[in-house]
Amino acid sequence: MLTIRLRRVGTTKKPHYRVVVIESSVARDGRFVEIVGHYDPCVDPELFHVKPERVAYWVSKGARLSDTVRTLLVRNSAENAATEAAEQLASPVEKLGDSDGDKSQVST
Repeated sequence: MLTIRLRRVGTTKKPHYRVVVIESSVARDGRFVEIVGHYDPCVDPELFHVKPERVAYWVSKGARLSDTVRTLLVRNSAENAATEAAEQLASPVEKLGDSDGDKSQVST
């Protein structure tokens, strides 16, 4: 069975992880099928990047997500949704501010 999980790379006490599709019976750092992302917990904020279309593809083929990868995906999608929502809220405010400025100049 295929699993999407973390593979440790990096140096001693400075871990960096690759998100890989791997057979579940293979060792953590063993032969993998595909690299679908990476995770760096040592930077602030944590860097987590995946190829969502490849993750979706492998999940559709029956691959399971490890608990850690699932948690990171949920956290990352929540942060992306919050960022997008903030950008959408900021855009109309700027447009309203511009149009209000035009109306104040026209007043008598």
